[in-house]
Amino acid sequence: MSFLDKVISNLPEVKGPKQRLSFKEKLKWTLLILVIFFVMGYIPLYGLGENALQQFEFLSIILGASFGSIISLGIGPLVTSSIVLQLLSGTGMLKIDLTTPEGKKKFQGLQKLLGIAFVIFEAGVYVLMGGLAPSNSLVGTSLFAQLEAMLIFQLILGGIVILFMDEVVSKWGFGSGISLFIAAGVAQQLFIRLFNFLPSPTNPDISAGAIPALIQSLVGGDVTTASLMLAGILSTVLVFGVAVYAQSMKVEIPLSFGRVRGQGIRWPLNFFYTSNIPVILVAALLANVQLFARLFENWGLPLLGTFSGSSPASGVVYWLSPPDLIGNIIRGTFTGVQIGQAFVYSIVLVAGAVVFSIFWMQTANMDAKSQARQILASGLQIPGFRKDERVLEMVLSRYIWPLTIVGGAAIGLLAAMADLTGALANGTSIVLAVSIIYKLYEEIAKQHMMDMHPAMRRFME
Repeated sequence: MSFLDKVISNLPEVKGPKQRLSFKEKLKWTLLILVIFFVMGYIPLYGLGENALQQFEFLSIILGASFGSIISLGIGPLVTSSIVLQLLSGTGMLKIDLTTPEGKKKFQGLQKLLGIAFVIFEAGVYVLMGGLAPSNSLVGTSLFAQLEAMLIFQLILGGIVILFMDEVVSKWGFGSGISLFIAAGVAQQLFIRLFNFLPSPTNPDISAGAIPALIQSLVGGDVTTASLMLAGILSTVLVFGVAVYAQSMKVEIPLSFGRVRGQGIRWPLNFFYTSNIPVILVAALLANVQLFARLFENWGLPLLGTFSGSSPASGVVYWLSPPDLIGNIIRGTFTGVQIGQAFVYSIVLVAGAVVFSIFWMQTANMDAKSQARQILASGLQIPGFRKDERVLEMVLSRYIWPLTIVGGAAIGLLAAMADLTGALANGTSIVLAVSIIYKLYEEIAKQHMMDMHPAMRRFME
């Protein structure tokens, strides 16, 4: 056994349940982790003086983080480690047979080990580059260095807790912790931005929430503000509607039981075949680019661009950020450069979603060969075709590859359009939340059905 294998085998892990969990048990663990996540988001970092990341609220939603709290890292290290491993696996640099239990265990172990490494790395970067730092009045003193070490320790602790919370949800709850934390953050921010009746910090005469602000601006005759609020609400509703409709689209392949004539089922292949994973990875990657661009700028090395307040002003980070096209048209600040910015952002988001969709399909056993093996193991076959894995793989390839590419491009384009039309709570995060909640609903409904009908559970298993 190599040194790496020894390290992976000795990593702490959350033991999975020894028997099948009931619906109530899974729901209990899911809600418990969700409550802990929200509570940790309100625990401030001890010794924090300068919080340069506080203005990036929309990035914190995508990263499942709360900047300035013990979970300031959020799911960033976990997603980054997943991206790195997928790239290594997709390019053939990392050769692990994911079709075997040993291969899957090694891949998961590598992902956890790399996740811990990124937790330590990002904690150091956030603090040492001034994103989350002690008060500037203490610079040059021994107390400043001690507080920096304390901040790094707290961030590492919070990051590792998030890592194991994700593992608890994956094994004992519904869905995954990464998806759950994103959906929770989006739901919280969307509710606040819709119904918050407290004054806006930029305009004290108008409420911060879109609906109260719309009513106040209509009463006061403020057409511009009313148009902005109405556009944000309509864009959000439209994105929700399109995302839900697209989630329900699927291709159903008819299958029959080889030994039972006249009996069969339909094998569904969703239009968003790889679900929300590609957009999560692309959004987290772009969020990390913006965060590191700000940290580099604070350090005096604007390698990725500069900022004007919280908005990107130049460089790579400018072209990788979405302009609010509808809002700028209403305000009268629309320029031709914003069209190019919107085009570059959309291309990057769509291309990234397609690439990660392909990688995820191949690494998550969603390719045609794995699906064919799973179908045959269930005693099913396609009517009119020979019961042969190669034949079934060829038929499934006609659907899986187009769905992987087109579905990835579609969800990337939908997220880009949502960002460019000024939807509330960030368009990408809304698309993520809809797909996560839809997937969670399907899993909960399936679990509930299997609990209510034991015969159905035996059939599904």
